[in-house]
Amino acid sequence: MKIEGKTIQQTKRNPITWVPTAYFAMGLPFVVLNMVTVLMFKGLNVEDKLITFWTSLILLPWTLKPLWSPFLELFKTKKFFVIATQLITGITFGLVAFSLNLPHFFSIAIALLAIIAFSGATHDIVCDGVYMSELSTEEQAKYIGWQGAFYNIAKIIATGGLVYLAGYLIESYGGGAGADASSVLSANQKAWMIIMAILCVVMVLLGIYHMFMLPSGSNNVKKEARSTKEVMSELGNVLLAFFKKHHIVYYLFFIILYRFAEGFVMKIVPLFLKASRDMGGLGLSEKEIGLYYGTYGAAAFVLGSLLAGYYIAARGLKKTLFSLCCIFNLPFVVYAFFAFFQPENGIIICSGIVFEYFGYGFGFVGLTLFMMQQVAPGKHQMAHYAFASGIMNLGVMIPGMLSGWVCELLGEWFNKPGGYEPFFIFVLIATIPAFLITYFVPFKYNADGTLIEGERE
Repeated sequence: MKIEGKTIQQTKRNPITWVPTAYFAMGLPFVVLNMVTVLMFKGLNVEDKLITFWTSLILLPWTLKPLWSPFLELFKTKKFFVIATQLITGITFGLVAFSLNLPHFFSIAIALLAIIAFSGATHDIVCDGVYMSELSTEEQAKYIGWQGAFYNIAKIIATGGLVYLAGYLIESYGGGAGADASSVLSANQKAWMIIMAILCVVMVLLGIYHMFMLPSGSNNVKKEARSTKEVMSELGNVLLAFFKKHHIVYYLFFIILYRFAEGFVMKIVPLFLKASRDMGGLGLSEKEIGLYYGTYGAAAFVLGSLLAGYYIAARGLKKTLFSLCCIFNLPFVVYAFFAFFQPENGIIICSGIVFEYFGYGFGFVGLTLFMMQQVAPGKHQMAHYAFASGIMNLGVMIPGMLSGWVCELLGEWFNKPGGYEPFFIFVLIATIPAFLITYFVPFKYNADGTLIEGERE
């Protein structure tokens, strides 16, 4: 680069200085919105059906993000958007903290969390863009482990560390066992305000850090400027090509049904763990949930994901997909067992959660690889994988929105406080479509990426 006749040598940032922090910043808002806010609103006495509906709906931007991703290239740089979204997310978490003491806190907090969701989904797009444009293919492979590790570290810190800290603060503010309802509510308000403030500080500091450490895009090849009309036309063509793929209707149902039961489980489990025993729950504190669910469970998820990779590599996806589906869905029986017997032993509860999370991590890899190897290949591979991922998220979001209502309705039908017993039986029934559609799913490509004889793009 030349300035006033002088040549300034661009120095490339070592990826280790920004890849871990960037992907930690990617994982933190999603995990907080998807899981941590469920416990926060539960502690603030919001109804379960409202919690499950709205904390699911606000995740919609992660489904729709492929629709606006092409337009980001028309304005500013990827680095600008990474930093801007981190700062916006941090400041908005601070506003959520202030909202928790207001009379209509739930409506205000949900609106603010929706802003965080849009900001976080946009951050995902541009962060991946920086990763792909700044690193060579060899570097991408080298640092993919760091990327995944720090995304999952964000999950452990959020659902483990922050939830545990919230529980500690609730007890410190007088909201522990035996406290009256008003004291518990006041303690929850103070504790969760601090947690949201911590998230504010962390995200703002990450944004400031990346102002200096994130690559500025000097290695990017300058692209020819495109108009909005050209981008829209290209997006339309990519979408049309996606829906013209062979077996695409079957594949879409497969993507949705594989995680259908999980969509119901995801939002209800934290509520079930937190609910009092007379309401059919396990009566765990936030400290216990953070330790069992957010720490040991999240670690089991990572371990399951790693082992699944070796399992598939040894036998191939076609031979292992149905077993992966079984390992993914069958462990939900743990929660049916918990709902019926309501164990009090912490080791039993923790072991059950670890077992379910391990199966979740192990089986989830099968769906991810199927989308990469059977759905995405073709001229627009990256875009089509993004579309498939968006549809997958939509398939989890919709049952998540309905889960609170279904749980309440089943509780009324069967006269079960909380509704957890019949709900988790319903979840096991909801796994049946996943088994059927996975058993018969057609494969288009061989393990080496070539089309199977008789198939077409």
